[in-house]
Amino acid sequence: MPPSASHASKPILIGIIGLGTVGTGVARVLTEHPERLARRAGRRLELRRAVVRDLGKPRGIELPPGTVTDQVSAVIDDPEIDIAVHLVGGIHPAREILLDLLKGGKDVVTANKALLCECGEELFTTARDLGRTIAFEAAVAGGIPIIATVAQSLAANQITSISAILNGTSNYILTQMARENWDYAQALHQAQQLGFAEADPTLDVDGSDAAQKLILLTWLAFGVRAQLADVHRQGIDRLDLSDLRFAGELGYTIKLLAVARLVNQQIELHVQPTLVRRQTPLAQIHGPFNAIGLVGDVVGETWYSGPGAGQMPTASAVVADLIDTVAGRTRINFERLELWRSPAPFSLQPREKIESRFYLRFQVLDRPHVLADIADILGRNQISIASVIQHEPPESLTGSSSANTVPLIIMTHRTTEGQLREAERELARLNAITPPHVRMPVAG
Repeated sequence: MPPSASHASKPILIGIIGLGTVGTGVARVLTEHPERLARRAGRRLELRRAVVRDLGKPRGIELPPGTVTDQVSAVIDDPEIDIAVHLVGGIHPAREILLDLLKGGKDVVTANKALLCECGEELFTTARDLGRTIAFEAAVAGGIPIIATVAQSLAANQITSISAILNGTSNYILTQMARENWDYAQALHQAQQLGFAEADPTLDVDGSDAAQKLILLTWLAFGVRAQLADVHRQGIDRLDLSDLRFAGELGYTIKLLAVARLVNQQIELHVQPTLVRRQTPLAQIHGPFNAIGLVGDVVGETWYSGPGAGQMPTASAVVADLIDTVAGRTRINFERLELWRSPAPFSLQPREKIESRFYLRFQVLDRPHVLADIADILGRNQISIASVIQHEPPESLTGSSSANTVPLIIMTHRTTEGQLREAERELARLNAITPPHVRMPVAG
């Protein structure tokens, strides 16, 4: 359709539910760039309603009178609104609102990853039954178009590996710990002051946020339905600054890495602090940025990076979904989207079979034969040692008691989670080791 015809045609009316940070960004793009969006969508996009909880709260944007309302029904029950932007967090009432939007005849664009993880099958089935669509590019990695990449651009491939930094808050904290020599609490405090972390950062720092995003990518890449409980996850909230220093000595940095990998027709799935070689692309991602490495059986290895959150990067993804929905691309892709298959083409790999090299840190008594005892237990469990770091404590230089404890760092060769857990049960019985001990996988 030529631009003149598209501009003259009846506009597509948009309703936004949730005019928070991202919603305000979406409203700004819609109102500040109407000509650009009309050219790319083939129709004009017009903001009809924006639903808020508090009408008196300043929004940082001026919208036409009558646009802002505190009634969700103003979008659901308006037959002239074609597409709803669903920016409601959590599960309830977000689920009920999205279902009502679909039943009200709206196509939906959402950024709610938690809702899709929890209720995705119900929501997508309902949308298909009603002849509606759900677009969700903004649910994963903010401004990085990774959903479109996996679902469309790499459609010729079977994805075999996903290795990703999917949480900007955690990546910012780890960056500051490494660069500034700060402990976790200091880095978290600054992240909160700068708006990179919420007042309650739990979902970001305990790995849950990254795990939810990884689940969505796993659905798309492998056609396998995973639940949050299926993802072995460990956060950065207990990470000690000393581990970043020791990792640095060994030539690594530490990243909260989300991994989904096809191994012998099973999907290895986990989110945890991981040692990453300094010269690799993931190690170069600093601050509140995301990065995703994908391996396809046709294309090989590809990399994507950019801002994974924030007002305008996420708004960029939302508006791109709006354009695709108006242009008809979303409907074509939604009908063919393989979010999960029945029967599932692959199974989830049991945690004990996950194979990796590992970084181990023990706090041990500085006395003879301790390393030999640890090496013996590891060896009997088929775990081979690659390297060891044990710094001489200052106290030993002054003739102090050998009862002082020192950190002992061991890098293993490849082994399995199961073998390592068996070894750890035996190691826990050594009175020369004082808890806690630290274990992290090594990427690659």
